[in-house]
Formats: sequence, structure tokens, C-alpha cells
Amino acid sequence: MLLHWLVAVLVFALLAAGFVMESGLIQDRTTLFALYQAHKSFGLLVLVLAALRLVWRLFFPVPILPGTLKPWEKRLAGVTHIALYGLLFAQPLVGWLMVSASPLQIPTVAFGVIEVPHLIGPDKVTENALKAVHGLLAWALMAVVALHLVAALKHHLVLRDDVLRRMLPARRPNERQ
Repeated sequence: MLLHWLVAVLVFALLAAGFVMESGLIQDRTTLFALYQAHKSFGLLVLVLAALRLVWRLFFPVPILPGTLKPWEKRLAGVTHIALYGLLFAQPLVGWLMVSASPLQIPTVAFGVIEVPHLIGPDKVTENALKAVHGLLAWALMAVVALHLVAALKHHLVLRDDVLRRMLPARRPNERQ
């Protein structure tokens, strides 16, 4: 549960930061550089957390969905989760490759501590292609997250089952329902 919510918060923050970085709103180069470095650091953290979530899933399978769901709804839930995992890996990896391909060759120092090696050599054409893919993956991630949110709200507000409640911190025994 903690990994889920930590990744969710990071993804929302990274998407927002990405839009700000690309918007031209920040004119100060020092601030923009710091935002890019933070974006890269937290993007790499999402990659690590996604790997941890995948390892966690190997030992602790996904909880069973309610029996009231139609077969197509269960398949869609499975496809959505696969898409989320795929995007949580693809987005930071493409970003890392994009930074690696930049002719500027600016080092990535995650959280100001860990120097992250470049994966490929500098090439402007490759950088531009990866930048386009990174942008498309951001839109795809937003779409899949939106679907995930709509499904969670449907479970809670329409179906009134416990799917969303299972992902929320447990209530204390003295709290009223």
C-alpha cells in the first residue's frame, strides 16, 4: 500500500514538473536546471520503486477482485495494471536514454549524491526521438492513471465494494464508520 501511494504521489509530481519544464514558465536557468535534476532523480526513484513493487507482487499476489465484476471488467483491470507497470518502467528508462543521448552530456547526479552513467552516446536525432517518445508516454500514463482512478471511484461510489478501501490506510478501532 505504501509503495502504491508513494509511486502515485511521485508520478503526479513528475508529470506536473514535466509540464512546467516544457512550458517555458521558468525563465531562471538555475531554477530550471535544479528542476530538471530533481525530475531526473525522482524519475529514477520511480523506476526503483516500480521494480520493488514488481518483486513484491511475486511474493504477494494481487488481491482477488470482487465476484460481482463481469469477465471483461476483470480483464480490463488486469490490462490496466500491466499498462501501469509497463509505463512506470518505460517512462523513466526512456527519460534516462534521452538524457544520455543529449549532446550537452550533462551528468545526472541523483539527489546530488549518486552519479548515474549515460546509457548511450550523444546524438541529437536520437535525443529528439526519445524526447517525443517521453512526451507520448507521459500522455499515455495520464490516460491509464485516469482510467485507474475512474475504476477506483466506480468501485467505491457505484459498486460500493471494498476495492478502494483496501488501498486506504486502515481506520483506527475507535473511529466511526
